Amino acid sequence: MKLLTKEIEEKFNKYPFGSQDGLGGKSEVLVKYFNPCGAGTWLITEAEKEDNDWILFGYCNITDWEWGTVSLNELQNYKGPLGLGIERDLYTGNSKYIEDFVDYPYDKEPEL
Repeated sequence: MKLLTKEIEEKFNKYPFGSQDGLGGKSEVLVKYFNPCGAGTWLITEAEKEDNDWILFGYCNITDWEWGTVSLNELQNYKGPLGLGIERDLYTGNSKYIEDFVDYPYDKEPEL
């Protein structure tokens, strides 16, 4: 599966690093990547081109939800135990913001 399409690249160009700073759960998700065979979800909100790669920023979960960066090349080159790579979510429906995907902030204690 192609992780980067022309449409996604156009979104990346519109949302460089810092463009959604301070929005938290209201940050727009440009693309969602996930590991179909294990841990790993990346809700990408910003990106910048670096040489022949894209550095992606977003709300990510491998063991815990946290804001961080990952390179597109790293996601493209990953092969899991079954030989499957990282996938791009094609079926997010009307989900558009971080808070549509996860209870944000994830680590906040529920109110009693």
